[in-house]
Amino acid sequence: MKILIIEDEPRAVGQLQRMLKTCSFNFQLLGVIDTVEDAVEWFQEHTAPDLVFMDIQLADGLSFEIFQKAEVEAPIIFTTAFDQYAIQAFKVNSIDYLLKPIQKEDLSLALDKFIKSNTSTSIEPSVLKQLLGSLQVSYKRDGLLVKEGSGFVQIKISELLYCYSEDSITFGVTASKRFIIDETMDELFNSLDQKKFFRINRGQLIAKTSIQKIDPYFNHRVKLSITNPRDQEFIVSRPKTRDFKEWMNN
Repeated sequence: MKILIIEDEPRAVGQLQRMLKTCSFNFQLLGVIDTVEDAVEWFQEHTAPDLVFMDIQLADGLSFEIFQKAEVEAPIIFTTAFDQYAIQAFKVNSIDYLLKPIQKEDLSLALDKFIKSNTSTSIEPSVLKQLLGSLQVSYKRDGLLVKEGSGFVQIKISELLYCYSEDSITFGVTASKRFIIDETMDELFNSLDQKKFFRINRGQLIAKTSIQKIDPYFNHRVKLSITNPRDQEFIVSRPKTRDFKEWMNN
């Protein structure tokens, strides 16, 4: 069974591969792709795999954009950190998905469903529009639970300047301190108001209020000066540069 994984979190990729093996699923991994741009190019240049595991939130946007730019003639199992209430359209349209963190039992059920049906998953434009609409998250979060010593404290989201991932650990920074957040970058970013926060690359997200200066950078990227940088460099990835500029103008 030839499979393709479209996922921007290396830890999630490793976890999925281990789970597939424990489910006794015999597969050949054709590749791992972490951006919409690279996925579009892959589908344009290769024959369809037998199955695709596709994360919704990728490094340069929502994976649904792939279907608008390339023909995807393969069954899809979506993986997502969006909460259950935000993905009701998946159930309505009988599109399979796995909620992160993925559980072995859920993966086994999805694989059984795929093996029994063995049909190509195609997404109609009207369904795509509905799915995109269903993922317009209602942002009500104003607090964030973070580790402090042996316990936890809550900080206000409005105090958050930026977050970054290092060695599979998510860190958050305010004007006065750095702390560990017990969430992946995907989970955290999906819970924030994306009018106020932007994921500039796979490992960093920033608050609009933290940006002090924007400078041109090589290869058509931009470099940001951020409040309390703590030895971090903030470079907007090339696929995200245009969206970042639009975000700053809103």
